Amino acid sequence: MFERFTQDARSTVTGALAEAERTGAQRIGEEHLLLALLALGVLDPLGVDRAAISADLAVARRRGGMSKADEEALAGLGIDLTEIVSRVEETHGEGALADPAARSRSGRTRFTPGAKKVLEQSLRIAVGRKDRHICALHLLLSLLSRPGTAAEVLTDHGVTYAGAEAALAG
Repeated sequence: MFERFTQDARSTVTGALAEAERTGAQRIGEEHLLLALLALGVLDPLGVDRAAISADLAVARRRGGMSKADEEALAGLGIDLTEIVSRVEETHGEGALADPAARSRSGRTRFTPGAKKVLEQSLRIAVGRKDRHICALHLLLSLLSRPGTAAEVLTDHGVTYAGAEAALAG
């Protein structure tokens, strides 16, 4: 599949690896793909605040990747996620709920199942749009099409699938 990636899509994947290493994650997740897209300036035409999105992703990482929807569902059961995170971090240190170690036998950093789905979905989006190659736009649209923290953060900052497609497709 990677042979169909344009240079910007390849740069996104290698940037995601760098972001995972920078944040101490052992696996490349959807948030790392989003951080790489931000670093490459892919979302700049949408007027996003890179620092604010990065900060929101850091907060989600501290919560173990739990989304606001997850937090609300737990609250409905009387469970305060913020309190749980605080207690875990008191005992085990800040970021204790972040990505656990998960390297392949070869020592290479692996993709999370969600990140793999993003890559697969980007191919489907490219094929559906009758594009020959997968570019950074397809990766962004794929992130927006899947439920999860990355899509939630983007939506909180006014980035939608339709908006991204309209602004970046040209």
